[in-house]
Amino acid sequence: MVHQELQPIPARTVAENIWLGRYPTKKVGPITIVDHSKMYADTDALLKKLKLQINSHAKLGSLSIAQMQMVEIAKAVSANCKVLILDDSTSAVDTATDAKIRKAFREEIPGTTKIIIAQRISSVQDADRILVLDNGQINGLGTHEELLKTNKIYQEVYNSQTQGGGDFDKQGGEQ
Repeated sequence: MVHQELQPIPARTVAENIWLGRYPTKKVGPITIVDHSKMYADTDALLKKLKLQINSHAKLGSLSIAQMQMVEIAKAVSANCKVLILDDSTSAVDTATDAKIRKAFREEIPGTTKIIIAQRISSVQDADRILVLDNGQINGLGTHEELLKTNKIYQEVYNSQTQGGGDFDKQGGEQ
């Protein structure tokens, strides 16, 4: 699960954050040995696969919130789980990067079930099913196209994000 609230270890590098607890280690007495060159090479390969442009040697404390969100996503993907829950995990990422992440999900982890909680319509519009909630109650369920035709709340959110001021990083909203 990628939480909305970040859970990085700031003193560590991107690679250490992603592989901490998952990377093969060798115990020699009380000391754990990690093949750092392999860890960084594997992290670079994962970041490239997910189309995330982040330096694996960078300390997390030096990254932006958006970059830290990308690290958290890479960390979750590295677990090779069957279900990935993303709780507004790209809220600080620009729409172009969000689109690249969604494309990488489709191409690189197609067999993983992805549950995406988002306020940005573009983050969910390609989903098999979209659930619209209103004050904690189910208000609609369907594809993007179905909800645009039948669900007033979805239509209003979509229109507010695509017409006149919508998304924070695109003038006039998303296309």
